[in-house]
Amino acid sequence: MDHLQQKKKWKRRLRKQLGIRRRLALVSDRPRLSVYRSHKHISAQIIDDQAGRTLASASTYEKELLGGLEQQDKTSCASAVGAKVAERALAAGVQEVVFDRSYYLYHGRVKALAEAARKGGLKF
Repeated sequence: MDHLQQKKKWKRRLRKQLGIRRRLALVSDRPRLSVYRSHKHISAQIIDDQAGRTLASASTYEKELLGGLEQQDKTSCASAVGAKVAERALAAGVQEVVFDRSYYLYHGRVKALAEAARKGGLKF
């Protein structure tokens, strides 16, 4: 992939991501559960856009999560992150959120994280 194709790909992703975020901001004043997925890891944050701060977060980069997940597949790691972010959000007093999947499809690891967060007590 040459330089121009790569630039075009990232512009398309950014436009899609910002479009999703804009629609979520118009619809709701609830905090946003934002997901970031890399090749090996996944992370989630609950962000209050009005105050501009993160209320809770969880990631497979954390030592306490990574220690128990070394032998598991990426989907089960995503489920563990979803459960942990839900636990931390409830401790921070957040029960209802809006799910921001960025430009990722609601499939696989993103879906596993969302379902685990719902089982953990978050409503979206």
